Amino acid sequence: VLQSEKNETNSELLEQLFRIEQYVELVLQYLRMESMSSDLLFQRYSLDGCIKQAIRKYSKSFILKKIKLNYESLDKDVLTDEKWLVFVLEQLLSNALKYTQEGEISIYMDKDSSDTLVIEDTGIGIAPEDLPRVFEKGYTGYAGRADKKSTGIGLYLCNTILKKLSHTLKIESEPGEGTKVKIGFDTYDLKADD
Repeated sequence: VLQSEKNETNSELLEQLFRIEQYVELVLQYLRMESMSSDLLFQRYSLDGCIKQAIRKYSKSFILKKIKLNYESLDKDVLTDEKWLVFVLEQLLSNALKYTQEGEISIYMDKDSSDTLVIEDTGIGIAPEDLPRVFEKGYTGYAGRADKKSTGIGLYLCNTILKKLSHTLKIESEPGEGTKVKIGFDTYDLKADD
């Protein structure tokens, strides 16, 4: 009994340390964003490779929360900056995990648009009155205030970064039904750096 309590306490402590690390990284990326333009390297990258980096980072969180991940490898290359795209994917997975208490998270290409990646969760969803404001800096909405762990910076950063990468970010959500986050990769005004 003591051993299982000790393992549970250790798991909780590790999860809290991981969360603190995430907040520190969020602040650092926020500070780096001002000089982001000089730090961009546009090349064709495997979208599958970028997604797998983000999934690896959160694999323990999926296991601890018993959240099912639906993901099949994608055969898709995108013109982007790998480091910044992986950061965005990590933030979006972090949000999906934070607001999904049970159920699943699915990652797939949109059937209607072959250049759009979807990260869909079965979480608590976003209230209709909060949806238009989720990309505002510091806005936490009802779910964020209830959670008390939301900074209101994550989606703001994701949207700002994706704009600089010439990608788009859209969110569809219904309270109690979950959320779909869509990243559009149809970047026509970019060329790869040699």
